[in-house]
Amino acid sequence: MRATLRRGLCTASQLSHVDGALPKMVDVGAKGETRRSAIAEVAVRFPPDIYAGIFGEGQALEAAAGPKGPILATSTIAAVQAAKKTSDLIPFCHPLPLERCDVQYERLSPDPNPGVRIQVTAACSGKTGVEMEALTAASVAALTIYDMCKAVTHDMHITGPSLVEKRGGKSDVDRERLG
Repeated sequence: MRATLRRGLCTASQLSHVDGALPKMVDVGAKGETRRSAIAEVAVRFPPDIYAGIFGEGQALEAAAGPKGPILATSTIAAVQAAKKTSDLIPFCHPLPLERCDVQYERLSPDPNPGVRIQVTAACSGKTGVEMEALTAASVAALTIYDMCKAVTHDMHITGPSLVEKRGGKSDVDRERLG
């Protein structure tokens, strides 16, 4: 396998997960444990009439149900499972002892279509960051909503995932939220 890098972006020596032409897992053994947290978001948008039928304006978001059952409850379970399994899915992601995986939902105004914002906060005390766990959990939450609603419509649009915040380690990240 030969690593191909686009000119001007970086060199192989700048990539922590590449040793010559072969990928490798970074050794974090000498690093000290610190408190780490990350917030990731995904947006799922629906046609207005479908959104109103599933997530009705008068009901709590958590009450939304489709042909397969409770949408956000199922999405939350899937997100937490995904966060815990991230190192099984991403080849060089270290397994982490998650201490927190919180999934929140918020209505998105019609711009152009209404939807749901999913925000996942993951945290642990560890030697490496939890952004991959937060991003994976948010992605799987959105895919689960899609799966729970596809019997009603396939006209859903997923935007993201996006890392909104990262704390701990060498650098912090703060970004704009998805609209």
